[in-house]
Amino acid sequence: MNKNYQFNQRIRLRHLHTFVAVAQQGTLGRAAETLSLSQPALSKTLNELEELAGARLFERGRLGAQLTMMGEQFLTHAVKVLDALNHAGQSFNTPLPQEPEVLRVCVLTTVALGMLPSILDRFHQQRPQTIVQVATLHNNVLIAGLKAGEFDVGIGRMSDAELMTGLTYELLFLESLRLVVRPDHPLMSDNVTLSRAMSWPVVISPEGTAPRRLAETMLKEQGCSLPPTLVETSATSLARQLALRYNYVWFVPSGAIKEDLLHNSLAALPVASHGPGEPVGILTRSGVPLSLSAEILLATIRKSHSG
Repeated sequence: MNKNYQFNQRIRLRHLHTFVAVAQQGTLGRAAETLSLSQPALSKTLNELEELAGARLFERGRLGAQLTMMGEQFLTHAVKVLDALNHAGQSFNTPLPQEPEVLRVCVLTTVALGMLPSILDRFHQQRPQTIVQVATLHNNVLIAGLKAGEFDVGIGRMSDAELMTGLTYELLFLESLRLVVRPDHPLMSDNVTLSRAMSWPVVISPEGTAPRRLAETMLKEQGCSLPPTLVETSATSLARQLALRYNYVWFVPSGAIKEDLLHNSLAALPVASHGPGEPVGILTRSGVPLSLSAEILLATIRKSHSG
């Protein structure tokens, strides 16, 4: 029997609801509570779905249930089916004027400059009627806003355990620190060292931020210090213009200048950064159901990063 035909004949709504709940909650236990099911019953339904799909959709372990690559692909289709059914049900009701759906997102300023534009473009190709409100924040403010329910989804850094209480974190990548200048900067024709780079004006994040701590560790390890000609700012747009147009050396997280390096707008100095980098990931509130638009945004973020 054709595998696709068999899948279409045997798939049930309970399979989709179970799959989306597990993807959203991150563990079978929390998903079972959300659906008011016993965990064995939920596990049985999930096993049925994986048997129908002929592939593992989750990797189960001590840290919960993590989507496989096949699972991430299926999630986008599953939420579309459930969304379509929801709209079909609403079509039987008397049409009423509806406010546009609003998705509230908070991100690091470096994320807004780096990966977010392409993510939003891909998202709106799937959800053109959704308004996305984006706030760029320091990480501690971002975390506090998420916990207070002011935002639906965040992209930020892992913080201390007590600050992360009530939040779910999913690692996307480790963000290293780069030193960048304009391509025709005099340093690019020199034998570059960190000490020589610090003889030029510098633009850097303010004290107390993760990029600043990485920079200070890097400087200390190599016996260097920041120059007196210094701009401290969290405004990545300002820092970028100083590096693009003038002789400033910019200490910047790698994610913020990926496109600039790709298109040779900026050049990275061959100076090694300290350690593996700062973890950047998706942040959501634990135990709080996400809207279908939020789920599609998460799938878009994961796909954009993996691609």
